Amino acid sequence: MVAIDKILSLGSRGVLFLGASRKNRIVSASAVFLALCAFGAAGVAPIAPDAADLPVHSVVENLALPNLSEQIAGMTPSAQVFVSEEKVRPGDTLAALMQRLGIDDNEAANFIRSNAIARGILQLKAGKRIQAQTRADGQLVQLSAALDDARDAGPAKNLIITRESDGLRAKVSAAALERRVEMRSGEIRSSLFAATDAAQIPDVVASQMVDMFSTEIDFGADLRRGDRFNVVYESFWQDGEFVRTGRILAAEFRNGGDTYQTVWFEEAGKPGGYFSFDGKSLKKAFLKSPLEFTRISSGFSMRMHPILGQWKQHKGVDFAAPTGTPIRASGDGTVEFVGTQNGYGNVVVLKHWSNYSTAYAHMSRFASGLHKGDKISQGELIGYVGSTGWATGPHLHYEFRVNNEPRDPLSIDIPNAQPLAGVDLQRFRKVASDMSHRFALMSPQDTSVQVASK
Repeated sequence: MVAIDKILSLGSRGVLFLGASRKNRIVSASAVFLALCAFGAAGVAPIAPDAADLPVHSVVENLALPNLSEQIAGMTPSAQVFVSEEKVRPGDTLAALMQRLGIDDNEAANFIRSNAIARGILQLKAGKRIQAQTRADGQLVQLSAALDDARDAGPAKNLIITRESDGLRAKVSAAALERRVEMRSGEIRSSLFAATDAAQIPDVVASQMVDMFSTEIDFGADLRRGDRFNVVYESFWQDGEFVRTGRILAAEFRNGGDTYQTVWFEEAGKPGGYFSFDGKSLKKAFLKSPLEFTRISSGFSMRMHPILGQWKQHKGVDFAAPTGTPIRASGDGTVEFVGTQNGYGNVVVLKHWSNYSTAYAHMSRFASGLHKGDKISQGELIGYVGSTGWATGPHLHYEFRVNNEPRDPLSIDIPNAQPLAGVDLQRFRKVASDMSHRFALMSPQDTSVQVASK
């Protein structure tokens, strides 16, 4: 009866519950049970304590106050340094230059005039830049400038004057230069140098081009209007100022219907040289003469020996020259002998690649530090002209040998240097590919394209 009374008290909701299916009844009962659990959990959950009732603990620590005098000293400004830069003007005096740089320092002026190194400032050409660091009263702290003795083949140098604790000091140091790769293109309209001027190519680069292609092109007679050239070369800069031009890295010349190309490449352990794009060296393996300026006094032929007084085969070529004239290796090689040999006097024998060798006799003395086994490059100094051994006067006796048999160096077909091979050839192909890409960038459409890249 109690159960019935509870159901009746539910009214219509109880009827719905009883009339529902078993599944619906189970779901409804579960929902009621979970609701009751939720209300029960809320009823038993503790209430958070009031923050005002929490205990409070005091922590006391003694802190040292900063030193006021030290703070004031730290706020005092340090001695200021002022930086200025000027260019040397035509007719400049040291006083005028120092005045423009803001230098008011008699000690510095006297030092520059009297010190052997510092006097280099007085020899600077017009247009050279000078940087100065001075204090507020004009006292010199540092003075620096690039020297004018930086030639194309030599290292660039800076002259630096600094004030140290015991006075002024001057020194010359190597300059850190920025290397750039310049790309230029031009077209022949009247002459080569007119075309290179129009393309803003330095004359030293134009001269290199003439040397490179002179065996294929007669620049006095073969040039035609419309001939084109592309050239890639080095330039060196310091602090944004041009210092000097380097070597040509690659060049291309289109003369009539022919195209000539060359690229600079350095083999491992050997000096660099120019090669055609197929890896063949453009340099002859041997020079015609080991002396730059001379005359032939006796050729490769039968002659009356000046000392023995009888007809004898002269197995070399004699180059007459004053005592002390530099003698240079005619080709890359290794020193096979350096010393004295009978009638040859002081003689050097170089062993070259394959079966070639050369001999240089009657030297007055050898190049400093020359020893057997040394690696020698073409054009390298090996000794000086003299008259040692069987000689009636100062001259160089030069022999060109094949399989140790003397040959006439003036008539033999001088071979080119060895072509590239192996790893060197693989490296060369990458360099040549890069230069071919550069040539493609400079070749028409626009014939006035001039590009410079780092």
